[in-house]
Amino acid sequence: MFKRDLDLEKRWAKLLDGLKETIGKKPTDLNGVLFLIGVQELGQGTRTFSKEQKQDLIHIAVCKVLSYAGFYELDFVDQDGWPHWKLTKELPHFDVGEQEKLLKIQVLDYFEKEYQIEIS
Repeated sequence: MFKRDLDLEKRWAKLLDGLKETIGKKPTDLNGVLFLIGVQELGQGTRTFSKEQKQDLIHIAVCKVLSYAGFYELDFVDQDGWPHWKLTKELPHFDVGEQEKLLKIQVLDYFEKEYQIEIS
């Protein structure tokens, strides 16, 4: 594993620990963190979501965090308050491991920019 990968994993673990302190439960994986971001970005509070809505929340989060790298921009918010995004730049063709790494980097960026949390 490269040093930058180790640094990323250390920063990721620090974020998960911080989320555990904040919400009382440590997310188990990237999708758990993306779900939390999706709920936050939807802005309707915590409630019970259907399986389809949970998938939509993760999609909202992916678009939001990738918007920092210029891949997506907010297109509109529908009548129910759900944001819709449009692709503005073609995503690179990565394998699953590289996709996860990109998302983790962008999630860390999200927390640093949205909440001024230094995760180093």
